[in-house]
Amino acid sequence: MNYFPNIEDIKKAAKTIAQVAEETPLMPSIRLSKTYGANVLLKREDLHRVRSYKIRGAFNKISSLSEEERTNGIVCASAGNHAQGVAFACNHLKIKGTVYMPSVTPKQKVEQTKMFGGEWVSVILEGDTFDDSSKSAKRFCEDNHKTFIHPFDDPKVIEGQGTVGLELLSQFKEPIDYIFVAIGGGGLASGLIGVIKELSPHTKIIGVEPAGAPSMKTSIDNNKNTELSKIDKFIDGAAVQKVGDLTFEICKCGLHDMVTVAEGKVCQTILDLYNRDAIVVEPAGALTITALDMFSEEIKGKNVVCVLSGSNNDITRTAEIKERALLYGKLKHYFIVRFPQRPGALKQFVAEILGPDDDITHFEYSKKSSRENAPAIVGVELKTPDDLGPLIQRMKNNNFYGDYLNDKPDLFQYLV
Repeated sequence: MNYFPNIEDIKKAAKTIAQVAEETPLMPSIRLSKTYGANVLLKREDLHRVRSYKIRGAFNKISSLSEEERTNGIVCASAGNHAQGVAFACNHLKIKGTVYMPSVTPKQKVEQTKMFGGEWVSVILEGDTFDDSSKSAKRFCEDNHKTFIHPFDDPKVIEGQGTVGLELLSQFKEPIDYIFVAIGGGGLASGLIGVIKELSPHTKIIGVEPAGAPSMKTSIDNNKNTELSKIDKFIDGAAVQKVGDLTFEICKCGLHDMVTVAEGKVCQTILDLYNRDAIVVEPAGALTITALDMFSEEIKGKNVVCVLSGSNNDITRTAEIKERALLYGKLKHYFIVRFPQRPGALKQFVAEILGPDDDITHFEYSKKSSRENAPAIVGVELKTPDDLGPLIQRMKNNNFYGDYLNDKPDLFQYLV
């Protein structure tokens, strides 16, 4: 391995970032501890002024630049959180920066980046994914002789992220048995590994990725850093097509386990954190808690830390988050309903076909004209998943059933 984070360098990084990043709380979760019979603690990286841990690595890296590099300016690519960390660092250190972000980046993250950067940062939206933006940023960087600030595959960035581990060990004096950490490019996990392997070698680090963007798990399984041809971009803070070469090597040897969790399941975690704990996180920030039930037997009676990586969530995404959670929980179902050509068919559907606890949440005729002869797309929310079978049977018995759309993703995305 060409590089492994050094504990002394991470300690130096902690002194560097202390001027802009306050120590984040390590908070016990009564609810999760009771649920899993463990002592579950939440490392609240969502409470930084830029609302994610990314300020650590970005500030440490940019602070290490030479005067010539600072004068020439810097460039970065980011899905949002790294961009905000870089923007804040540029403003604080008075360095000109150009930030490339995917065109699909939530508006809230774009606006926050501009706010933190002020006059020192310009934002360019380009590409559909982080990887697209990164390629454009690197070309611009080379053409203009600027320094590229990588979001994860850089020693100084990794060392900055590793300061999370130093804080954990200083905040909790008992042995930490498990640390769950979200993985996008792998910078945070790599930094944690550098600290934990040196100072708390018995601690097991579990990496967690979105199921729709399993770049680290795929690479570890292949024993080779592997670029994915296609990813689900919903969990934008952790959706990369290829992890770093440095971070892959560190995580391959330093992680106890590497798992993925479904996007819909993550959405339910977001809603639970908000409704039950008054904690607002972005999708990537909920990854670690979402994975706990996969280790429910293993973590009983143990000290468990979940790193909440960020809270840059756009409120306009709430409807989609709820929808994905309901779909994953098998509580939201979409049908093509063929209403019999007789008076009162719609009234019968509502009164006799739907169950007493079923709600229509979506209704749209498939044709704009001749609606009385057209099938309709109907979304129904159930109280329990067990209500689906009887609902379908009642639809079939009364000649309302046309098709079930949930298990037809290609058709589903165009109709709903």
